[in-house]
Amino acid sequence: MLLCSVSASGASLYAQSPTFGLGHTPKAEDLKAIDIEVTPDGKGLAPGRGTAEAGKTTYANRCATCHGPTGVEGPQDVLVGGQGSLKAPAQPLKTIGSYWPYATTIWDYIRRAMPFDHPGTLTPDQIYETTAYLLFLNGIVGEHDVLDQTTLPQVKMPNRDGFVIDPRPDIRPDTTTTTPNSRKPQSPPKKGS
Repeated sequence: MLLCSVSASGASLYAQSPTFGLGHTPKAEDLKAIDIEVTPDGKGLAPGRGTAEAGKTTYANRCATCHGPTGVEGPQDVLVGGQGSLKAPAQPLKTIGSYWPYATTIWDYIRRAMPFDHPGTLTPDQIYETTAYLLFLNGIVGEHDVLDQTTLPQVKMPNRDGFVIDPRPDIRPDTTTTTPNSRKPQSPPKKGS
């Protein structure tokens, strides 16, 4: 009897909590505006297209100040080169061409975080162009190859197979997604098993 009374009073306390008159229930379009996840298989990519040839101008105008004219000069992260350097423990160079496993991740990162001083201001076409240009500088795509929602997920990055599955016993590969190295927590073993 006491347990039922405590449970019921907890529910009524929650239901009677003050609202303070702040906020509102989000509308579907509000949620859509912040639902910008892009997966390795391309789900979530915005419509648009671009080539490295077109991306050269966008890169020069919006990226070169921080990453240098060819992506190697800095002063911020080096974006080009480093292929094969991850196996050289003394001087690994993590760049788009040597480290990133999926081209869609590059697109997603540029969309969310670049340019550093005005993130989120590039159009989808400019993001495809810039992604194409960076992949071109790394020798991964051709200068005139068109990247879009269909072709970008098909780009095979040099380090796609360079990541390993987590060997911990409480983690197992998730076979329900298209991400080859996804992990999903396992339930703890039952006592007596």
